[in-house]
Amino acid sequence: MTAQETGATVGAADRPEPVRVRARKWPDRPHWEFDAIRLGEDAHGTWVGSPAGTGFSRPGAAFVSDQDQVTLVPRDAPFVASFYAPGGLAHCDVYVDITTPAVWRDGTVTAVDLDLDVVRGWSGRVWVDDEDEFADHRVRFGYPADVVRMAARSCEAVQADVAQGRAPYDGTAAVWLRTLATLVRGTP
Repeated sequence: MTAQETGATVGAADRPEPVRVRARKWPDRPHWEFDAIRLGEDAHGTWVGSPAGTGFSRPGAAFVSDQDQVTLVPRDAPFVASFYAPGGLAHCDVYVDITTPAVWRDGTVTAVDLDLDVVRGWSGRVWVDDEDEFADHRVRFGYPADVVRMAARSCEAVQADVAQGRAPYDGTAAVWLRTLATLVRGTP
């Protein structure tokens, strides 16, 4: 199935639009950043892709990815979901950061990472990661009560969706991974 067959709007392959993806930590401290290509949109939000060889960095750490990944930036929802192509070193096929709703400005998308992560390993096991970090940071950095409630509700809903394999955690990302491969290498 192609992106067009799913009702997606795919970006123009002859003019890929670069996107800078910026994660921050509460309230506005630097965290992971990387470059991506805007792939298109569907009912779930905007999809961006980063091919193998993309550099990721944060203060004190950096790496170059060894596999393609696509990232879903939903409209007005407090999470950002990344999906990985098989064959690399990532320990999972789905990694969802619980965040503030993302903001787009001048070719950059930014969200504040609220520590909690929902992960689906290659075996299919689903778990929540960094609950201890969330508990510590909510006190240390003074997360407002409404942000704590939003993060907890989002984490619970995302975990249920991932565990049940509900869209977009149902294979939807495969279309976008093929779109990325075609765009950067000319092969699906």
